[in-house]
Amino acid sequence: MATRLAVVSFLNTRPLVHALETGRIEHHFDLAYDVPSRCAERLHSGETDAALIPSIEIARGDVPYSIVPEVSISSRGPVRSVLLLHRRDPADIRTLALDVNSRTSAVLSRILLQKRYRCRPDVLHMPPDAGRMLNRADAAVIIGDAALAVDTTSCRVIDLGEAWTELTGLPFVYACWAGRSGALDLGQIRQLIRAKVLGVREIPAIAANCATSHSRSAEFYADFMGNKIRYDFGEAELEGLNLFFRYAHETGSIGKIPIIRFYAQS
Repeated sequence: MATRLAVVSFLNTRPLVHALETGRIEHHFDLAYDVPSRCAERLHSGETDAALIPSIEIARGDVPYSIVPEVSISSRGPVRSVLLLHRRDPADIRTLALDVNSRTSAVLSRILLQKRYRCRPDVLHMPPDAGRMLNRADAAVIIGDAALAVDTTSCRVIDLGEAWTELTGLPFVYACWAGRSGALDLGQIRQLIRAKVLGVREIPAIAANCATSHSRSAEFYADFMGNKIRYDFGEAELEGLNLFFRYAHETGSIGKIPIIRFYAQS
């Protein structure tokens, strides 16, 4: 029986699953694609065995989750796909529209507005349409492919990855592979790590393919996946994730700070 694996359907995940999709790695995963919020819901409800989930959702499961080591979707500096668009000075933002697909970035935006600008806006949740969001609110958070399509020269923008690193000096972890204890065996853990390694090597080809069906150039997507997004999970990422959980708890977004557990590699 195949192990069910929920995969975020954004472009930034392509290097993590490319080798699984193309047969470079033989596997027994059943891949199902969805937006980040739905991947988290599938894992919480038991609809999937493991998932690429928004990092904040590690703190929201009914049971402790384990993380696949060495793999994340993260940034250290500008990320380009997690944006806060605003029409007022950040300190004066009173209403914030959040992308309904977002979980982690929604919490990140509120942490940064509070800690950097002493701002605690009222929030509403909307589909990722920048114009409609800014018609309803002073600022909007848009993530993923919708954010990549935003013309950042035509509006005021805070790149939330850049803002986090400026505040903390650390990387920010947006998502990681996670599941219940025992959901993945040792071979599958190694396959997911190996898939990342092979996928990162193939970023130029993945970017060229993305450009055939999206609005930007191959060079844009290669820069995004090769330079803006980071796919490793090391000590700095662990430190950044622990700090994020502490800030999320301080600001009331999670009830307790989770202990970060990794699947064993041997």
